[in-house]
Order: sequence, then structure tokens, then C-alpha cells
Amino acid sequence: MNWIPIAEVKKDRYARQYGELDERSIVRKGNIAYAAGLALLMAGDPEAADWFRRAAARWRESWGGGESWGRPVGALKASLLAHDEPAVEELATWTLELGTATADSPIGRYAAAIALLALGRWPEARHVAESLRERDDFPRDVADALAYVTAHDVVGYAEAVESVVDSFETRDEHLEDVAVADTALVLQELARRRGIEHALRASRVLP
Repeated sequence: MNWIPIAEVKKDRYARQYGELDERSIVRKGNIAYAAGLALLMAGDPEAADWFRRAAARWRESWGGGESWGRPVGALKASLLAHDEPAVEELATWTLELGTATADSPIGRYAAAIALLALGRWPEARHVAESLRERDDFPRDVADALAYVTAHDVVGYAEAVESVVDSFETRDEHLEDVAVADTALVLQELARRRGIEHALRASRVLP
């Protein structure tokens, strides 16, 4: 697939603005910027990092309280894929200050697990990841991968992250219709922080 035209379409959409942006419009801009970043990543274009930074900034900007946990999740994922260490540290700290580690929502707990792993707080991350494995309303392979990273279980992690890739290959819907296994890519970034190196198999949903 030629990813550059897809990226250009997303970049053009991001540049459009009609009137004053409300909260939902800012979230949508984050989604579009992230999609542009993923398309550029698939094309091997280093400009991807700039668009991931834009996505993280828009999602952070859109936060207005409540339990919109997908926004800190998205901001963290985007910053990790951008390899923006100062942003990762700041966003991870902010995410935990929101009370995500004890949230009732599995997405809140997911945000906390990513944040704790990004900060290298392995024991705390393991506790949160294990709580996700007990849920029926959260993808088991993602929860398993997070838990295996915290435990430095290389074999378990490899099996879980490959299952995550499988799920992206078979799903019908993707953010902004950009079919990229971003969750697996983020898990890879977190695994490296734990000293786990695993080469993902070749896939149409991976760079």
C-alpha cells in the first residue's frame, strides 16, 4: 500500500478549521493527527514523530475532567511512538495523577498500566495489569502482554503481542480507517524499556 497519499489526506484534513474548536473538535484533530503519524510511520517517513506530537498535544488539550480515559491513553501512545521522552514522562505522571490506577473503567486502568510501564515502575504496573486480566470487558491479549512485560516474561510476551497483531489483521474498523497495529507497536516500546526484545512477524498492519 502507498501510505504517503493517505498521510497527505489526513494532513489536509487536520489543517482545516471552521470556526472555534470545541472539545469534540479538538479530540477529532488528535485522531486525525495520529492517523497521519501512523501512515507516515508505515511509509518510513521521519515526519511521523511530528504528527504523533501533534496528536498527543491535542488529546491532552481536550481533557476536561471526567472519565474520558481514552485521551490520556492516546496521548501516551502517541508520545511513545514519537520517542518524545520528556512528553512521555510528563504525560505518564499526569495520567497517574488523574487517579487512573484505581479507576473502575478498564480503559482508565489501561492508561495507568501504560504510564507505570513508561516510568519503569514495574511492581505497580504489574498490579494494575493483573487487575485488567480479571476483566471480561478488556482485550485479554493486551492485558496479558502488559502483565508479561512487568514480569519480564519474554516467551509470554511474544505470544501475547503476536495475538494483538492478529486482532488488528482481522478487525473491520480502525481509527480514521488507518489499518495499523498501533497497540502492538506501543507494547513493543514498553517491552524495550523492560529489556525485552522481540521481532514482530511481518504483517500488512505493521511497518
